[in-house]
Amino acid sequence: MTITLLIADDHPIVRDGLRGIFTGEHGFEVLGEAGNGSEAVALAESLKPDVVLMDLRMPGTDGVAAITELARLDNPARVLVLTTYDTDSDVLPAIEAGATGYLLKDSPREELFRAVRAASRGEAVLSPAVASRIMGQMRAPAKEPLSQREIEVLSLVSRGSTNKDAAKKLFISEATVKTHLLHAYAKLGVKDRAAAVAVAFERGLLGS
Repeated sequence: MTITLLIADDHPIVRDGLRGIFTGEHGFEVLGEAGNGSEAVALAESLKPDVVLMDLRMPGTDGVAAITELARLDNPARVLVLTTYDTDSDVLPAIEAGATGYLLKDSPREELFRAVRAASRGEAVLSPAVASRIMGQMRAPAKEPLSQREIEVLSLVSRGSTNKDAAKKLFISEATVKTHLLHAYAKLGVKDRAAAVAVAFERGLLGS
């Protein structure tokens, strides 16, 4: 099966490079290119790609705004952020806006192919550097109370829902579910789903 792509980046050289990489690899087809977020949204609506490779920092409408708009429009395209930035202020807003994954531009070609294939299946994709960034940020607010959405996610998990099931029930992406869980783990001082559910019940956050 061929995975169709839309490339959104404000640098023509980057777009040309990505187009060349994917055009030369079996199983991928580049449908179009966008130079900013508003173009990306318009092309994603008209071309209906499987995956949008989205840069974050673009003139006018940036990547996070574009991801937010695609989610609002209920566009079926999966968004894989492909950027040079791995700072906390870039990563979390993109994932919370609905990005399926987050990859750095210096990732090896094979990792990029794997990430796009995974994103097309709706699987959450985080490069190792980005994952460590998120875990670092998640550990910081250990004393904060859980948000309502974090409690909703944990409640579904306690009833046996997978990340995919929870995403469907809450109308958010799997990547967003994963982010909420990471937040909850840090705030509860645990490292996995079972422990998070146990502590949440113990604290009376999930009822009886």
